[in-house]
Amino acid sequence: MKPLSALAPPDGVLLVDKAEGMTSHDVVALARRKLGTKKIGHCGTLDPIATGLLLLTVGRGTKVQDLLMSEDKEYVGTFVLGLTTDTQDRQGEVIQQRPVPSLTENEIRAAFEKFRGDFYQLPPMVSAKKQAGVRLYKLARQGKVIEREPRLVHVYRYTIDRVALPGIDFSVVCSKGFYVRTYVHDIGEALGCGAYLKSLRRTKSGRFDVANAITVDQIKNSTRQEILERMLTLPEVSRMRGA
Repeated sequence: MKPLSALAPPDGVLLVDKAEGMTSHDVVALARRKLGTKKIGHCGTLDPIATGLLLLTVGRGTKVQDLLMSEDKEYVGTFVLGLTTDTQDRQGEVIQQRPVPSLTENEIRAAFEKFRGDFYQLPPMVSAKKQAGVRLYKLARQGKVIEREPRLVHVYRYTIDRVALPGIDFSVVCSKGFYVRTYVHDIGEALGCGAYLKSLRRTKSGRFDVANAITVDQIKNSTRQEILERMLTLPEVSRMRGA
């Protein structure tokens, strides 16, 4: 049996359902090891608390990485009102606690409506965005807070799926470079009580759906050939994108 390094390098895109607690880099490292190839990238970082669709570009697939990253994303999640954290999600330190008023559905919807269409987001300090070549989260770990450039983002649509105060379940379809943590934080501020992101799942990226993804456990327990059979070829990716 040939060692993995002696086998023909694969090309394509692998849809992965990322497990909670892993970084996007952890998923890349796992796939790299199982496929025996070094040339793997990913499209759009998912925070460790987030689950769901992560597109891995493999071999010549890395050439379409920027195209895939530019596509719209869909998320479902839950946020909790009354607390703000330094990371804008449940992993951070609580920095403020405020009472949650008896909000009506109309008041909640009005806050969501403020963040529909085009608007500017301030990237959180705990993020993978680079400033002067350094990732913001590395500066945040050093206790530094620096001035960030607001970025133009777009929300195409949202749903408010369940209100059980202080919790709210929602979905959002948004442009690339969108921070759902910051979206939740800003809605909490609009409601006057603050909020943090409790859970998040990416369900779609462009035409790609998490329903068709391989799970992390399946990658761990599959052979190289079984993983390759789940990979989309570049012509398949092109057809799915309508290119």
